Amino acid sequence: MTDWTEAKAPDLGDIEGMAREIFAGLPAEFAGHAQDVHLRVEEFADEATLDELEIDDPLELTGLYDGVPLTDKLASDPQHFPDTVRLYRRAILDEWASRGDVTLGDLVRNVVIHELAHHFGWSDDDIARIDRWWE
Repeated sequence: MTDWTEAKAPDLGDIEGMAREIFAGLPAEFAGHAQDVHLRVEEFADEATLDELEIDDPLELTGLYDGVPLTDKLASDPQHFPDTVRLYRRAILDEWASRGDVTLGDLVRNVVIHELAHHFGWSDDDIARIDRWWE
């Protein structure tokens, strides 16, 4: 039996460390296209983001790709902000605890890969056809 008396919840740095390992381990065909994507780990999505996505409960949003998908970019278009994958620690921990059937590392990996898939131009429907994780 695991002794939880000294265990602490993973902090922002712990989640970021897991995510950076995932970025570092991407297959070569994706790694090059993901190298300029910034990573941000925050406690929750801000109110403006939640309002824009029409999400009432911040625990419902575990991650977000903020940028222009590669399939929509033109070399002539100015880039005003870096493409960013955002992870929301509290929502990730809440989903991990409520699911109870996955490791935290597997959940973080799935959120990172899902958001990177948006960077590559995949829609939620495209991702759902390949990855049945969220069912």
